[in-house]
Amino acid sequence: MTVDHSELQRVLDGRWADVRAEVRAQLGALALNPDPDLSTEEYRALTAENLRRLAESGRPHQGFDPAYGGGGDVGGVVTAFAALGYGDLSLLVKAGVQWGLFGGAVQVLGTSRHHDKYLRSIMDGDLLGCFAMTETGHGSDVQHLRTTATYDPDNHEFEIHTPDPGARKDYIGNAARDGRMAVVFAQLITGGTSHGVHALLVPIRADDDTTMPGVTIGDCGRKAGLNGVDNGRLSFDHVRVPRENLLNHFADVAEDGRYSSSIESSSRRFFMMLGTLVRGRISVAGGAGTATQKALALAIRYGATRRQFADPGTGEEVVVLDYLVHQRKLLPALATTYALHFAQADLVSDMHDLQSFDAEQGSDSDTERRQRDLETRAAGIKALATWHATTTIQTCREACGGAGYLAENLLPQLKADTDVFTTFEGDNTVLLQLVAKTLLSDYGRRVGKLDLMGKARFAAGLVAGSVAERTGLRAGLRRGDVRDRAYQRWLLVEREEHLLAAAARRMRRALAPGADQFAIFNGAQDHLLVAAQAHVDRIVADSFAAAVDRVDDTAVRALLDQVRGLHALSVIEGDRAFFVEHGYLTPGRAKAVTHAVSTLCGQVRPNARTLVDGFGIPEAWLACPLLDGERDATAAATDPAPSTEEPTDLAAVG
Repeated sequence: MTVDHSELQRVLDGRWADVRAEVRAQLGALALNPDPDLSTEEYRALTAENLRRLAESGRPHQGFDPAYGGGGDVGGVVTAFAALGYGDLSLLVKAGVQWGLFGGAVQVLGTSRHHDKYLRSIMDGDLLGCFAMTETGHGSDVQHLRTTATYDPDNHEFEIHTPDPGARKDYIGNAARDGRMAVVFAQLITGGTSHGVHALLVPIRADDDTTMPGVTIGDCGRKAGLNGVDNGRLSFDHVRVPRENLLNHFADVAEDGRYSSSIESSSRRFFMMLGTLVRGRISVAGGAGTATQKALALAIRYGATRRQFADPGTGEEVVVLDYLVHQRKLLPALATTYALHFAQADLVSDMHDLQSFDAEQGSDSDTERRQRDLETRAAGIKALATWHATTTIQTCREACGGAGYLAENLLPQLKADTDVFTTFEGDNTVLLQLVAKTLLSDYGRRVGKLDLMGKARFAAGLVAGSVAERTGLRAGLRRGDVRDRAYQRWLLVEREEHLLAAAARRMRRALAPGADQFAIFNGAQDHLLVAAQAHVDRIVADSFAAAVDRVDDTAVRALLDQVRGLHALSVIEGDRAFFVEHGYLTPGRAKAVTHAVSTLCGQVRPNARTLVDGFGIPEAWLACPLLDGERDATAAATDPAPSTEEPTDLAAVG
């Protein structure tokens, strides 16, 4: 089966293929593999210069409102942002802070008074800013941030204050060196009453780069990675800003101090406000995905030329990627990377359709439902994609041996730069808890809508399932070929439903009068996390299957279906204990799953290079000594063999 990698790239590029092509062309001149020996200040200066060049390209403008000179292409700008992960992840993060977090907050949380004044200069990179949410004492628990914004009706100003060291804004990108304004999240207080967390624009530096009065700026210093990003700390000592600096899309404060909001519930208002910022979470997942693709491209191309140990039959050294154990390291990870790529593409597409400036709006309840679904999937896919990046990049480093440990070969920097992604834009453990909470709420509504007969059948099904599990009969309820797509999906769906139903039964105890709700929740956290992961695993597998079905090219579709099967079976193999313990697989069939994974690794192996070439990573962003052996092998294969004849004396002939 011969597959042209350009056809594969066309499938992977998907809806925003033109954007991906433009980004590859536009960014080719940037120093996207910076010298690892740069000092922190030199690296920050280089990143700031590349940020300026990004702004000049016009690409960041595409995600903003056309009324202010933007392109209105929300999905396109997230796609372009993720492509920076093929190169310098510091530039990716700094661009994300400037145009995704800072600019995005001004756009979606602000109104025309903010848009008119600031959006154009934010798009052009003339006003660099920060997103000041995280505090030293509160990271994931945003609702309980301690920074205050107290309204003074006599002067029509808000007073921004850091009441204690734990309320200091920490790890803030763009703060230490380049930012001149911050979107500060604080507890909004009017007339002695707190209305919860809101966002305000607070200048932190003057035009001459001096720090504004009452603002203290600290430098987080050198980090494990991403040292081109100037992370800093911000504290505020009764800093005053005009009333108009409140980003007032969801709530406002009148001159006399009266608070108003179109959303009556404070908790619903808070989650609606954060929900509009989901683009940042989706972007982090995309950046993690492209970094993972780069690591796999390096490791697989290296493994396809690196030789080690002789074949006793031929006496020739064997290419390491021909060893099953090496395939087992890299090819299931490659399959999962493909699966996450298509799940991410679906997520970006749905976000664009919901949030773009010309999107058709349905009823408020329908829009809110779609927004909630988007937030849930974004949280789950971000968690899986960033954990997968951390694990896979480490595996790629090991697969390249000592060469993979050298800074010049790019993998150490990828490893260091992506490590923080598991806690950036939401700690992954907390995000999966959010997914589980939503799933339990939806599960409760689904069961609650059943009539009396439906509830009786539901209860009977739970009892029957429990009996089948205890007696070992469940594995006989449905027997199928582990290589069959429908059977693979059945196993993934059954795991998801089983774990969710069991989690719901455990959490029902919290509804009993006098129950210790915290103890019950705390005791079930591990269960909730695996239930959430099972749900996301099924979503990702479904996205991959749907993508395969959309492919017209027969050879590409056949190859992608092999990769899809390798991903699905790898997930099932990774949780063999669950499937055997709960009677979905017999021990013998669990062994068949392992055998099928090994077989698929062998079948995918001839196309491994094609699969990584399909990512379309520009060669300049992969250039490193690690791949010199590949180029030498290619040259040896194409150069004519040296002549064994005596050289001709052309002078004598003359």
